[in-house]
Amino acid sequence: MTRWYLWLAFTAGLPAAVAAQDSTTARPAGPGLSLAEALSTARANSPTYRQTLNDAGPAKWGVRSAYGALLPQADVSLGLGYTGSGNSNFGGTTFSQTSPSYNSSYGIGLQMQVSGRVLSGLGQAKALARATDADVGAAAADLRQSITTQYLQALQAAAQVDVARQQVSRNEDFLKLAQARYQVGQATLLDVRQAEVTKGTSEVTLLRAIQTESEAKLELFRRMGVASPVAVDQVRLTDSFPVTAPTFKLEELLGMAAEQNPALRAVQARQSAASAGVSAAKSEFFPTLSISAGWNGYTQQFTNESLLMGQALSGAQSQYQNCLDQNAIRSSAGLSTTPDCLGSAGLLSPSELQPDIVSGIRSTNNVFPFNFTRQPFSARLTLSLPVFTGFSRHLRLAQARAQEEDAEESVRARGLQVRTDVQARFLALETAYRTIAVQQASREAAREQLRLAQDRYRLGSGTALELSDAQNAIQRAEGDYVNAVYSYHIAIADLELAVGRPLR
Repeated sequence: MTRWYLWLAFTAGLPAAVAAQDSTTARPAGPGLSLAEALSTARANSPTYRQTLNDAGPAKWGVRSAYGALLPQADVSLGLGYTGSGNSNFGGTTFSQTSPSYNSSYGIGLQMQVSGRVLSGLGQAKALARATDADVGAAAADLRQSITTQYLQALQAAAQVDVARQQVSRNEDFLKLAQARYQVGQATLLDVRQAEVTKGTSEVTLLRAIQTESEAKLELFRRMGVASPVAVDQVRLTDSFPVTAPTFKLEELLGMAAEQNPALRAVQARQSAASAGVSAAKSEFFPTLSISAGWNGYTQQFTNESLLMGQALSGAQSQYQNCLDQNAIRSSAGLSTTPDCLGSAGLLSPSELQPDIVSGIRSTNNVFPFNFTRQPFSARLTLSLPVFTGFSRHLRLAQARAQEEDAEESVRARGLQVRTDVQARFLALETAYRTIAVQQASREAAREQLRLAQDRYRLGSGTALELSDAQNAIQRAEGDYVNAVYSYHIAIADLELAVGRPLR
């Protein structure tokens, strides 16, 4: 009798964990991560999202380039060169250069072209920029849905770990109860072994649940584009999501989706860009006006000054001899003569130039590299109209029209897809919410079943198998309840993606 009373005292003092518990057991404190923080980190680091975001820069510069095409283009050039002595032949004419020379040149040019392609390019560039912005918006919506869904799945996995821990606690108490009854002769060794097997199975389930939770958190950080700052088992997800009855109206959701769905707006923007491409292709049939203007200069400095002096001396000597000949003719005719042929020819003697002429020759030759000789200003205006281009313009126009028609079909297809997605996800949300109530009732029934099985086993009228079955039933019921709750939250996230805006 003493052992019987001891057994009753033991069973009366069992901890409250023997009773069915909720799946919201408090978890150990650790570094917290909210959904808002996860989304902010993902927007800054997600590789997939940033790849789309990188397209915005070139699109903006495309608009600036289209504006720039309406303005004159300017270019500046500066060149340095060297030419050796020798003969050159251009167009059948031989040019002889007896002295090597250095040369330099500059050019300043302005060009402007006005055509249908240039004028329509601005509208096309703006349409492409709007399409890129729409693509970025669609990528942001996809990122939000991806991070939210994975965050919820990580919370779901954490809740399943709590369910598994509760089951381990129940099975530990079941084992203690079986051992106590065995010690007082109220149970067999088979009951004890059954309890041990059940406990071991629940411990394996707990280990797998912990692994699933860790993998879900790792996947969350991967989608965020960063590595976990600490071990994932220390990361605590801080947000909670209450279950409230959905009050959405299908027609309102369809209307919002038609206006705000990011994917639909992206293909609509692509359709506008395709229409702008058709206008650009048509503009190739219009004439083109080209305007150009330029300023140029050059230098040429010979390296052999002695050769230049010789050429100048030869010219002066010819001038001196011509002066003497003229004086003889004029003197025989009784006319006045030039008194100083030597000075007028720039000679002090037949073999020597005057110093000022030598200085002038050197000064004239000393021009490299920046003492330019300016060329006359030049400008040109051209109007051209292609008459026949081998049907290339017609080909480009046909291709642009095909792209526009494809874009129109893409818009129609996306619109149908969006409408289908909204309706399907609205139905999924309603089903998920109703499932929660069903799973809640099943969980309460399983808890009651467990309580009755525990009472029967304590009083000796029940078997270990009945209690084990009841504990397995409550584990399934609580796990199914957790899955139903998070299926509801994920259904809302999916509906938000289809609609194109947050709904809570």
